[in-house]
Amino acid sequence: MISSIVVYLIGITSYIASYFIPLLDDKDLQANLVLMIAIVPAVLIGTNLYYRRGYSTKGLLLGTVMFLGAMILDALITVPFFIIPYGGSHQSFFGDPGFWLIAIEYVAVVAIVSKLKYRLTSL
Repeated sequence: MISSIVVYLIGITSYIASYFIPLLDDKDLQANLVLMIAIVPAVLIGTNLYYRRGYSTKGLLLGTVMFLGAMILDALITVPFFIIPYGGSHQSFFGDPGFWLIAIEYVAVVAIVSKLKYRLTSL
């Protein structure tokens, strides 16, 4: 859970910070693009923290559990404090295809890192 919280904090910080540096006209698209980029190093950090404790959970399962933790934090923190005040809702947030693309990326990066870590340690 700690790894999931670390990834969430890095992700939400990058997502919110992207609104303060307007590069695109569509700020929501910009925030999602920034998050898609930031999620890779965030997941690398979170996965590394997890495996450093000596656990050996398979990557796909770990990625799914970590993402579910982040999703719960999104439902409890992100949506009520950062989405609803600006006219959004839980439905609009979780129904956005961009959210699910980021979810796939999140789980895939954890799975890939896990697989690489396993291969490197078995050499």
